[in-house]
Amino acid sequence: MERIITKESIRGITPYPLGMTAEQVKEKYKLSFVRSLADNENAYGCSKLVGRALTEQSGNLSRYPDGSCSAIKRTLGKFLKLPPEYIAIGNGSEEIIRLLARAYIHAGDEAIMADLTFPRYKANVVIEGGKAVEVPLKDGVHDLVEMAGRIGPSTKMIFICNPNNPTGTAVSTKAIQQFIASVPAHILIVLDEAYYEYMNHEKRTEAEKLLTFHDNLAILRTFSKAYGLAGLRAGYGMMHPSIIEELDKVREVFNVNALSQAAAIAALEDQCFVQMSAEKNRTERERMRARIEELGFKCFASESNFLFILGPLAEMLLESGIIVRKFSHKSFPEEAIRLTIGTEEDNDAVLEAIGQAVSGKRV
Repeated sequence: MERIITKESIRGITPYPLGMTAEQVKEKYKLSFVRSLADNENAYGCSKLVGRALTEQSGNLSRYPDGSCSAIKRTLGKFLKLPPEYIAIGNGSEEIIRLLARAYIHAGDEAIMADLTFPRYKANVVIEGGKAVEVPLKDGVHDLVEMAGRIGPSTKMIFICNPNNPTGTAVSTKAIQQFIASVPAHILIVLDEAYYEYMNHEKRTEAEKLLTFHDNLAILRTFSKAYGLAGLRAGYGMMHPSIIEELDKVREVFNVNALSQAAAIAALEDQCFVQMSAEKNRTERERMRARIEELGFKCFASESNFLFILGPLAEMLLESGIIVRKFSHKSFPEEAIRLTIGTEEDNDAVLEAIGQAVSGKRV
C-alpha cells in the first residue's frame, strides 16, 4: 500500500525529548513520591497576583483573546522602556523562534548555532529547508569568535542562547555587544535570554540600547521560567517593528490565549516575586555547585536555574525519585545531566542521593 510521504526536510528530525513523567517514574521504580527537577521550572511557583487575574478572566472565556496582545505589549513597553511596536508576543518564546525561521529561512540558507544548545533552533531551521551550522562550545560556553568565523554567503541567521540551555553558561555582556556589532546587517541575530532574570546583573544585556543600534537583532525572553508560568505558555521578543510585521504574516491570529495574556500581565507587575525567586535560586545554585564539585563531579558555572553536571548520575537519581534530564554528547567523554535548582528541601535530597552513591550506599 502506498504511504503518504512527508516533506524531505523533516525526515531526519526527532521529536523533542520530553523524558519520563512523574507517574511513569513512580510506576517504573515503585516509588510513592518523586521530585521533578528536569524541566527548569520555577521551584517557588508563581505570583499570587496570577491566581487573581485568572479568576477575573474566567468569565470571559467565550470570547476570543486579543489577537494583537495589546495590553501585554503596553505593560511590557513601560517595563522595558521600549515602544510597544518593538514587542512581539508568542505562545512561549519557542513559538517566536518558529515564526522567525518560517518568515526568514529559505531552502539552502544557513543558521549558525552552538552544537549543544536548545534543539528547537536546529529543528525549525531544518523544517524550513535550511542548514544548521553547529559550532562546538568552548568549555561549555558559546565560542563567539568561531561563530563569527563561520559566517558565509549563505548565512541568514545566528542563534545565541544566553544563558545557554543545557550548560547554563553565559557570555559576557561586552562579548555579546562586540559580536552583534561585527555581524553584517543582512543576517538576523536571535539572542535567546529565556533565563535572563536568573543571571547575575553584570551579565545582563540592556535590550533597549542594543535595539537602538541594531535592526537585525531579535531578543527573546519568557514568562515560563522566573515568572513561573510554564503551564500557560507566554513569551516575548524585542525587535525592530519591520521584523514583527513579517512575523505577523505567519503567526496564528489568536496565538496567545486570554488566560495566558492575563497571567503574564499580572506576573510582570509582581517584580518582588521575580527577585525573590532569583535570589533564592542564586543562593541554592552556588551551594549546590560547590557541594557537587566536592563530591567529585564537574559543574559548569551557571547563570540560570539549573546545573549541567558531568557524570553518570541520571539513573541513580531516578531510582531515588529525582527526575533529571540526561545528556550524551560528543563533547563529553561520559554522560551528563541537567539538574533544575529546586527548593532547599529538593536540593538536600539530591545531595544526599549523590553523596550516598559516591560512598557506595544506595538510597
